[in-house]
Amino acid sequence: MPVFGRSVINAVWILLFPLFDFSFANYSEDQCSWRGSGLSQQKGSVEQISLHCSEGTLDWLYPKGALHLTLSPRLPSVAVGPGGSSSGLITTCVKPSEQFHGAQLYLEKDGVLELLVGDRLESSPPPRVRCFSRLPGEKVALFLQATPHQDISRRIASFRYELRGDWSARMSLDSNSISSEDACRPCNNTEILMAVCTSDFVVRGNIRSVEEDESLRAAVIKVKSTRVFRQKYAIFNSNSRLPGWGEIRTLLQCGVKPGPGSFLFTGRIHFGEAWLGCAPRYRDFQRTYALAKAAQQIPCELPVD
Repeated sequence: MPVFGRSVINAVWILLFPLFDFSFANYSEDQCSWRGSGLSQQKGSVEQISLHCSEGTLDWLYPKGALHLTLSPRLPSVAVGPGGSSSGLITTCVKPSEQFHGAQLYLEKDGVLELLVGDRLESSPPPRVRCFSRLPGEKVALFLQATPHQDISRRIASFRYELRGDWSARMSLDSNSISSEDACRPCNNTEILMAVCTSDFVVRGNIRSVEEDESLRAAVIKVKSTRVFRQKYAIFNSNSRLPGWGEIRTLLQCGVKPGPGSFLFTGRIHFGEAWLGCAPRYRDFQRTYALAKAAQQIPCELPVD
């Protein structure tokens, strides 16, 4: 099952900040997103940008010079994990546009840069989502450096970002950093009960088919939903007891296959797509829920049939 944790990245460690003068520009900016052009930047300048939302976009047209981006979302100070444990870990994921050109994107920690996304050639495959985590008080930012090109008229460095304080080690698109065993193991009872309370969607349904998405290295599970208990976004086109349809993604390596039986699907919405968390058979969930309720150990109520 997908895990959102720290990426294993081909690191390029460099120190660049002493080479630039910091400056500020009046570009299009709000609390969540930024859009601007490098044409008005002075040579060798670094524009300072600060955004304060848990998700948004950055569009840098005609990249020139560099950008220093600080993400300071208004998230709970403590991230709650399975069983109520607190880690305080904040996970950030960036999704470059398919036509990301003209710049390189780095993760910056204490003035040291680690390459996340390189400049692309026209024939290069689309860049992948990159995720990383930080602890409370740890200073982390993103740094974009324009790459020299004679013609910058068609170059735009654009990406979306998301930050969450409740992604556990089981929830990441970047699967290089985890083993198949850890990514795909079934959830234990405590994780299942917590997933029902904290997931972006909780849906009962059946697996109708499974398709492979090689570009995402993911399996797309086609689900016929028989009941939507909760969904943060309209992923499933049913909000009642009437049957509906939806798609959930998980890692290819988990080997999900279509088959009979009813499941309780839970998980997160990531860049507008549903990603699988815990998915017990519904009868097993009913038994787990009933035992926990009898022992007064359920973290939240769910109208279980």
